[in-house]
Amino acid sequence: MDISQNKKSQMEMATAGSTDIIIVGAGVAGSALAYALGKDGRKVHVIERDLSEPDRIVGEFLQPGGYLKLLDLGLQDCVDGIDAQQVFGLVLTKDGKNSKNPFSLDKFHPDVVGRGFHHGPFLQKLREKASSESNVRLEQGTVSSLFEEQGTIKGVKYKSKSGQELTAYAPLTIVCDGCHSNMRRSLCNPKVDFPSCFVGLVLENCELPFAEYVQMILADPSPILFYPISSTEIRCLVDVPGQKVPSIATGEMANYLKTIVAPQVHPELYHAFLASIRKGNIKSVPNRSMSCAPCPTAGALLIGDAFNMRNALTGGGMTVALSEVVVLRNLLRSLHNLNNASATHKYLESFYTLRKPLASTINILSNALYKVCCASSDPARKEMRRALFDYMSLGGICSSGVMSILAGLNPCPWSLVFHFFALAIYGVMCLLLPFPSLKRLWIGSRLMLVASGILFPMIKDEGVKQMFFPVTVPAYHRPAPVN
Repeated sequence: MDISQNKKSQMEMATAGSTDIIIVGAGVAGSALAYALGKDGRKVHVIERDLSEPDRIVGEFLQPGGYLKLLDLGLQDCVDGIDAQQVFGLVLTKDGKNSKNPFSLDKFHPDVVGRGFHHGPFLQKLREKASSESNVRLEQGTVSSLFEEQGTIKGVKYKSKSGQELTAYAPLTIVCDGCHSNMRRSLCNPKVDFPSCFVGLVLENCELPFAEYVQMILADPSPILFYPISSTEIRCLVDVPGQKVPSIATGEMANYLKTIVAPQVHPELYHAFLASIRKGNIKSVPNRSMSCAPCPTAGALLIGDAFNMRNALTGGGMTVALSEVVVLRNLLRSLHNLNNASATHKYLESFYTLRKPLASTINILSNALYKVCCASSDPARKEMRRALFDYMSLGGICSSGVMSILAGLNPCPWSLVFHFFALAIYGVMCLLLPFPSLKRLWIGSRLMLVASGILFPMIKDEGVKQMFFPVTVPAYHRPAPVN
């Protein structure tokens, strides 16, 4: 090795020694993870493309299960001082009828409820908490690629805010740069689905018909959501099926909202809805879904929306991300030395299994619920949609069971399967009683086929063994390597 190569090697080792972990992305997952690891004494370097406050129409609702993860991480104060609104459940509306479904929160502290807020202030609070840790360095820069050497990720190449091309080194790189991830293809086999777009409006100075509840209208062609994001504002999300939405610039979208959507909203919100359209601050965002198929790589991990996405209808994204942060923090606490790349990599493979029960349950519920909630000309799908509303209206275990899964409080895949098929069977019973007919028998059998056709492919994508029998996966039992 010549002198220049030796100097370069020494410099890389010195730089790597000054950082334990590089985190790519300072979104919800990245910021929370940086704070948790910095608090545990790790030297963390976070590189984020844009540290200014974002203005987004998603990431504005945190389920009670997500708030529990904030509590676990010591980040619960990040929802204070941003005018966050407490939310206690979900109201379903179909054909003018309402079904009120509270979260099952009796066993928890009164603070454990859902919360609606503006995404930007919440994210900035998380970043401030991360920066408050002396071990955490938060830098604005654009990561262009992972730096790999002999099959092991050694760090990242990035461009600083000033435009300087740099390389950062660390024994472990964690990629969580969101739904637009540039690093994703290096660490997994992504298949991103775009079932629809969300069109967002802010309704001002009006009151929800059911205060402190998310409200979902089972509209035609697809659902409409309302929830509070401040003391004076209500977020409206209109789902528009397909990847291409009417143009906002030409006024097509405004016309679509006025003629198709407005007649289906609650009368109490109708005038505020039209006023918001006239104001013109209409935004749209693709609704993404992506099952996780990791390509385990020594020296790197992938988490958050960079790794796995689900339909945003249930607001489960931040709950999954924060859950992954807790799982990863707990795993890393057992690792005192990260420099043995192969041993660390083998141990951390268990992350992909340990995250599964909660993540897969929320993923499947979100994606399946969207399919059930959309209008259809198929009689079996119509009955499935009606069965959802009627099943939730039964109250008791029917409502509380589904709501505990929705809230991220019951990470049990078996409960999801039970309630999904209980809903389908209830729909068949309603069809056949009091007097069955050949037509109703045919629709009932089709309904069960539809339910199976929705659920089973999603379970297959998530992985049957990892989802239902994680203890049978060898990585689940791997102990931390001995230094």
